[in-house]
Amino acid sequence: MHVDRLWTGGRLATLDAARPGLGLIEDGAIAARDGRIAWIGPARDMPAMEAEQQEALEGRLVTPGLVDCHTHLVFGGSRAREFEQRLAGLGYEEIARAGGGILATVAATRSATEDELVASALPRLDALIAEGVTTIEIKSGYGLELATEMRQLRGARRLGGLRRVGVCTTFLGAHALPPEAAGDGDGYIDRVCAEMLPQAAGAGLLDAVDAFMEGIAFSAAQTARLFQAARALGLPVKLHADQLSNGGGAALAARFGALSADHLEYSDEAGVAAMARAGTVAVLLPGAFYFLGAQRPPPVALLRALRVPIAVATDCNPGSSPLCSLRLAMNMGATLFRLTIAETIAGVTREAARALGRLAEIGTLERGKWCDLAIWNVERPAELPYVLGLNPLAQRIWRGA
Repeated sequence: MHVDRLWTGGRLATLDAARPGLGLIEDGAIAARDGRIAWIGPARDMPAMEAEQQEALEGRLVTPGLVDCHTHLVFGGSRAREFEQRLAGLGYEEIARAGGGILATVAATRSATEDELVASALPRLDALIAEGVTTIEIKSGYGLELATEMRQLRGARRLGGLRRVGVCTTFLGAHALPPEAAGDGDGYIDRVCAEMLPQAAGAGLLDAVDAFMEGIAFSAAQTARLFQAARALGLPVKLHADQLSNGGGAALAARFGALSADHLEYSDEAGVAAMARAGTVAVLLPGAFYFLGAQRPPPVALLRALRVPIAVATDCNPGSSPLCSLRLAMNMGATLFRLTIAETIAGVTREAARALGRLAEIGTLERGKWCDLAIWNVERPAELPYVLGLNPLAQRIWRGA
């Protein structure tokens, strides 16, 4: 067999669901051809290989490249002032209702050029790449009008050309009600469904559609209208669900076969059961839980009991989760939500890929998938979420290179 690149002597955490736990292969080998995995397995079973490049891993741990499946990476301005306000005792909803929160970032993003948005996002993207991220989801939602939403989406796609990383773009026009809407949520959703969403989709800039369903954002009926419009365009949906209250977001996401429902702090058993039936992934965002000083964690035991897939993401954004470290999100998921080591690693590989609808291409180490690898200087998988402030990444491979 002729391959482009061959790695031998590694501990391969394949995350292959057909294997127990992390799907570990001791003394494993992995070969890449044309950017995809051509062969993987125990070294003793390896067929004769002729490789352009060969590398001895010397016992290093290899995982799939990490996937950050929920970010708001492209935005203008800073909200450090709100961090001070929260420390002084103001709550998330109080800040938002006073004109801060999402709308403060909307103003800064509307005034930024596309080049400025890209330039400000690159350091955040580079920080994630440095920790082994090979695929990232980036949402719009800080324009709340067509021109700025399009700048965000185009900027997100440009990042994938400036760095060797896979970028999935999500339309989040229903993130907040813009000030010019004068409180008319139904009228704004009309414009989103009739104008903004079709034009963004027609420009080929969308992989999915998202919404923030909450008392300070959009109702169940408004969200359902948006999801119906997305369905008519053949676009999958995701939902910011039940973060601040139980508004039935998990159940609504499931009703529309959503790829994921994200946050979920206030989701109830009926909502989680609906997610289980629909195959909707639970994306946990411990960064927002931590930065907002939230007290009610998502129902992890219920998600486990009903076998809902659990992903973990940074929710990187300027307000509620200014977090540019997926490994720190893993640590927070373990310490704050009591996820197991296997759950945290699966949550940023296999289940994060599932949450993006990309599991057929990435997220596990299997023949035919893209050869996206993170190679780590660690002895135990537990070291990935355990050690903070020290980056154990030895190499990051994207599509075989």
